[in-house]
Amino acid sequence: MIKKQFPLFITLILFSIICFGQNATIRGFVYDKETGEPIMFSNVLLMETSNGATTDENGYFVISKVKKGNHKIKVSFTGYETSFLDVSLRDNEIKHVKVELEQTSTQLGSIEIRADRVAARTESQVSIEKITSKDITQIPSIGGTADLAQYMQVVPGVIFTGDQGGQLYIRGGSAIQNKVLLDGMVIYNPFHSIGLFSVFETDIIRNVDVFTGGFGANYGGVLSSIMDISIKDGNKKSTKGKISATTFGANLVIEGPIIKQNDINDVSLSYILSAKNSYLSYTSKNIYSYIDGSLPYDFFDIYGKLTLSGSNGSKLSLFGFNFTDKVNQYKSIANFNWANRGFGANFLLLPGGTSALVEGVVAYSDYSILMEETTTGSGKESNIGSFNVGLSFTNFFGENKLIIGLEALANTTRTSITTTKEKASSTIGDPNYSTELGAYALFKGIFKRFLYEPSFRINYYASMSKVSYEPRLALKYNITDFLRIKAAAGVYSQIFIDTKPDADIVNLFTGYQTIDPESMNIVSVFRGQNISSYFQKANHLIFGIEYDLSKRITLNIEGYYKIMEGLITLNRNKYFDDDFEHSQEGSSFQPDYLKKEYALENGKAFGVDVSAKYNDDRLYIWAVYSLGKVIREDEVISYAPHYDRRHNVNILLSYQLGLSRSWEVSLRWNYGSGFPYTPNKGGEELLDFQGGIDYNYLLSNGTFNMLLGEYNSQRLPEYHRLDFSVKKRFDIFKSSTLEINLSVTNLYNRNNLFYQDRITGQRVNQLPIMPSFGLSLLF
Repeated sequence: MIKKQFPLFITLILFSIICFGQNATIRGFVYDKETGEPIMFSNVLLMETSNGATTDENGYFVISKVKKGNHKIKVSFTGYETSFLDVSLRDNEIKHVKVELEQTSTQLGSIEIRADRVAARTESQVSIEKITSKDITQIPSIGGTADLAQYMQVVPGVIFTGDQGGQLYIRGGSAIQNKVLLDGMVIYNPFHSIGLFSVFETDIIRNVDVFTGGFGANYGGVLSSIMDISIKDGNKKSTKGKISATTFGANLVIEGPIIKQNDINDVSLSYILSAKNSYLSYTSKNIYSYIDGSLPYDFFDIYGKLTLSGSNGSKLSLFGFNFTDKVNQYKSIANFNWANRGFGANFLLLPGGTSALVEGVVAYSDYSILMEETTTGSGKESNIGSFNVGLSFTNFFGENKLIIGLEALANTTRTSITTTKEKASSTIGDPNYSTELGAYALFKGIFKRFLYEPSFRINYYASMSKVSYEPRLALKYNITDFLRIKAAAGVYSQIFIDTKPDADIVNLFTGYQTIDPESMNIVSVFRGQNISSYFQKANHLIFGIEYDLSKRITLNIEGYYKIMEGLITLNRNKYFDDDFEHSQEGSSFQPDYLKKEYALENGKAFGVDVSAKYNDDRLYIWAVYSLGKVIREDEVISYAPHYDRRHNVNILLSYQLGLSRSWEVSLRWNYGSGFPYTPNKGGEELLDFQGGIDYNYLLSNGTFNMLLGEYNSQRLPEYHRLDFSVKKRFDIFKSSTLEINLSVTNLYNRNNLFYQDRITGQRVNQLPIMPSFGLSLLF
């Protein structure tokens, strides 16, 4: 199969390069004139021709096949004044230009072509959501602060499991199958325990690309999804900042130039620094005292970045962060804390004499997590130290481009879990060392109305001495300017496994472990077949339709089918110790799936995501419906995992009022059908007979043990919640703005179930109605 696909991949590339030979080339960057930040997805058009380009995440564009002579370039983007630039070209010349756009003081009319409509016709955009900080601020700002974690819950295909300890599950993949990148660095567990906040400060985010499936070969080492986050470089022209305080916490952002960019000096050195913390554990005792047990959530996040930018657009950035989270005695169930620290560097080079881009990253992070359950006596601890390096080369051929890259990821993981079962206890604590090496090639081609993106990745997993060959393909056909069909397919692999037992009452612990068959106590037989390779694989198949119902309404429908094989999990069927007594030579032989620490599972996920967006000058509406089903099978049964949600609905509305649009009202309603759970079947009293023959079993009190029914055979109650916020902005000085924010979480006070004690029957709910108030000063 691989041998047949690889020549096809090479043929498509060569065909495109031959068909789109170059004459002269115009390359350059588009920036915001006030801040020096690149403007993504702006339209660059060569006047009196159909030749043009759209800027990428770096604000970079390339227009090839340009005849020699004098030309005029038109550069436009929503919210900015259109700019025109005269360019004179010689044969085979590569002309570098820099364009600065000035923000407009007047609103654009309906004839303005939005950048997202242009991208829809020139990018495959299969299972991707592109997010900016402006998009995030359109959702109701829970706790007075809009956050990426809140926005992610609206993204099609994403399932969120709760307000407290919630995790994100994407198109049937478990939380461990999501990969998060921060300026190229791999980030572990980026969401705080309360479930409403991420570690990322909204105001410093440049853009986020969320791939819910079918992503290209430039991403690897993960089965389900990618969240790729880019942070702003910092203002190159002047010092700016923001100070915020709410009933939940406080935020600080400051950015500016150390070496200022101006008309004389095109080189700059800029910085950006953010810090945010939660004092909810203190304010909840007074403001939210009606909540049973208060809200013992504390976190503190700090991030800093330093960027040196050259005159031709090349740049070097250094960055570092320290993220912490702590929960003390929540409902007397658990103590929990984690810390994530890291630093790194990335660069963008624009070599002279070519339109190519060279990008790279070097980074290291260390993540530690500790959880102690006071109800069961179980203890869990995990640590991962991760070093990653990447290098990519992008070359342009007309409207097409070829990306070639190399990646390396080295991890040291250690997880200690002590669990208590009916007949056995277990502790896992050996460190694992792993190295991943990856090489990839991705081609993006356009032939008339047809878009094609073949890509190929080779991943080498040193701990298993295994190579994974991963062909991938994305396609789009523009039937008309308003109707498009698209598809994607690919092969994916992953070495990380989940060390979170499904039976956890509070699902806050996320441990990391890599596959090492020699050191892991893992089954050697699965469903009667000897296991020859411990390889976690997934195959994605996606088909979708995009339809522009009007100039302001876009409909997107995607169906997906995902097959997952060789998934390694903690063995919940373990009831015996893996010792000589239970071996084939022992007196009481037991099969692997009843005594090994780790087991294998297969799975599949399929469904449909429907998304409709309406966007005009003032009103923004986003409606999302997801229908999905997830099936997992272990040695014994086929079952629905605890995150399998059949129906999920999100409706988001944002409206700006007033002549100056200084008022903004936002609403978000979420509905989710019930998650699976395992019902009680009965109970029994266990006596230890410590007194021997003199033990009085008639009068003694034993330990109560709950007997469980069929695994995940019933459904919890449905979940729904309405959030509301209103914001008002005041211009208090020439360059300063005061913003007042009032928000209400769970407006109609829905009693959504958090968990229920199996023995006492006590019900504990998710967050009740929670009003919050905040002030922000922008300067």
